[in-house]
Amino acid sequence: MELFERARTVRLRSHHDKYLYADEDEAHVIQDRNAASPNARWVVEPVPHSPGVLRLRSRYGRYLSASNEPFLLGVTGRKVLQTLPHRLDSSVEWVPIRDGGGGRERARGARLRTRYGNFLRANAGLPPWRNSVTHDTPHRHAGWVVWDVEVVQAILTGPDHSSASASDAAAAADYSSPAPSYKPPSRPSSPSPAPVPTSALRPPAPPPHHREEYSAPFRAQPPPPPPGYIAPPAPGLYRLESTESFSVPLHKVEGRAIHYHIGDDDGDVSPGEEPSYLTFNGTSLEELLEMLKQETGLQDVIMCSRSPINGKLLPLRLQLPPNNAAVHIVLVRESSKVAKAFT
Repeated sequence: MELFERARTVRLRSHHDKYLYADEDEAHVIQDRNAASPNARWVVEPVPHSPGVLRLRSRYGRYLSASNEPFLLGVTGRKVLQTLPHRLDSSVEWVPIRDGGGGRERARGARLRTRYGNFLRANAGLPPWRNSVTHDTPHRHAGWVVWDVEVVQAILTGPDHSSASASDAAAAADYSSPAPSYKPPSRPSSPSPAPVPTSALRPPAPPPHHREEYSAPFRAQPPPPPPGYIAPPAPGLYRLESTESFSVPLHKVEGRAIHYHIGDDDGDVSPGEEPSYLTFNGTSLEELLEMLKQETGLQDVIMCSRSPINGKLLPLRLQLPPNNAAVHIVLVRESSKVAKAFT
């Protein structure tokens, strides 16, 4: 779609005059009115060998993803998240379609469709719907899947771009060049005095009892600068240019450390047994469970954690702790005695 063809960074404004916003937890996507925040800007990445298909990357380096996780039980909408998958699949790919009307006659309106036919939707109403973002095929509120595309940074081509680049480079070079060094005011020319013997410039020899460190050779010092003189900046220190775009995450995403044991029928682990370790880059318990099944080769397992109060095993059913905190897990079989106590 032509709205994204020359766009490097965009903002997407919803029907509710709020912007698609990458939440600070680096996992969720919401709506927010703060258009000036870098969290409201998305880098456009065309998908190679797929014309008209693109990816949207947040300031945290994570991709706008259409997950299979229901937003609420019993409703059709599914969660839209920020993810960093092991490989870039169709869940992070979007097909922009120009809006044909639907009550919103805006020249820059577009709908973002997943590869499976759902649309990016900006929700409204009471919590938890307020400011939420899902993907589905709505039968009502068709305008809620239309987004205004605001190009923050464009990909410039042609002679105008070349001249602009040259002028920007010249301005940067002019700013970064060091300031002229101070020169003392020149004095009127006068006849050159007779040369002074070199021996006269040497300091007198110290007395025999003088300390040795005072015998250093004489070094001429430059004249002091005049009042108000400002020293030039050190080489390599340049002005921080403000920008309306960004192309890399503000910090490196390392993933979450997962330490796990395989418990026996009672959920116990042998004393002194070292846990196994892996790095998890997903966001949901379902993804983690699938990864653990692949690592262990076990299919009928339940993920559990020990209660810090009484040490009993409890199944993990809600969500992972925030901020990529490390997780300690005990895997038990579904047919075990401790698993039957969970039901």
